[in-house]
Amino acid sequence: MDKQYFRNYSYKLNRDMEGCIYGYAGHPMLFIPCQDGRYYDFESFHMAEVLSPWIDSGKLMVISIDTIDRETWSDEHGDPGHRSWLHECWMEYIFYEMAPFIQGIAGQRNGNNDTGIIVMGCSLGATHAVNIYLRRPDIFDGMMALSGIYTGSYGFGGYSDERVYNNSPVDYMRNFPADHPYIELYNKNRAVICVGQGAWEQPDTTRELAEEFKAKGINIWVDFWGYDVNHDWPWWFRQAEYFMPYLLNE
Repeated sequence: MDKQYFRNYSYKLNRDMEGCIYGYAGHPMLFIPCQDGRYYDFESFHMAEVLSPWIDSGKLMVISIDTIDRETWSDEHGDPGHRSWLHECWMEYIFYEMAPFIQGIAGQRNGNNDTGIIVMGCSLGATHAVNIYLRRPDIFDGMMALSGIYTGSYGFGGYSDERVYNNSPVDYMRNFPADHPYIELYNKNRAVICVGQGAWEQPDTTRELAEEFKAKGINIWVDFWGYDVNHDWPWWFRQAEYFMPYLLNE
């Protein structure tokens, strides 16, 4: 498998950020690791192996990056206002630095300068993936979110401010205008949210999102798997294999 490490300075975060590109061509996909994870988790937890048929055939190119969860969603004893500000800086890093970087690489390798990006994540990575996609469907034209919790209270408890609200999909989708122009983009794109109902899974916020999507005519595939489906990598592997053909319109 073709693999390329990168380290870029982020002006939004005032630090170097690391990542890795898997594959030589194809539809670009941004992979967000699980809570407190690193960019290399895509490979070390074997998701790269699972998606290798699409990567090695030039249909998919995965860009795996770092989060800063330890300083934001996971820092229970840190100042919540600072944590929400720093998380929003990470979101801006994705929208204004990583997305152009990915589109530039995809343009060079695919000969297409108008390429959308799929975003994928599991667990808290899925939380981030849904939030990224819902906020910018003009940049991200696909999404796969597996076993996420889609409320800002997961990371910030009872604290709330404008930034926490803007990173809490169940809250802002509840107030999402029924005539918002993004709805046309959601319905044009291909996106999947999946959760099991077995051990360690928490499907309640997925159900809330499904209800809001239905009420507003948003066609995002929300799939509930069985009570034997646990919050763990073996199931995420099966789900990724199952949904990838849909996302790539195969």
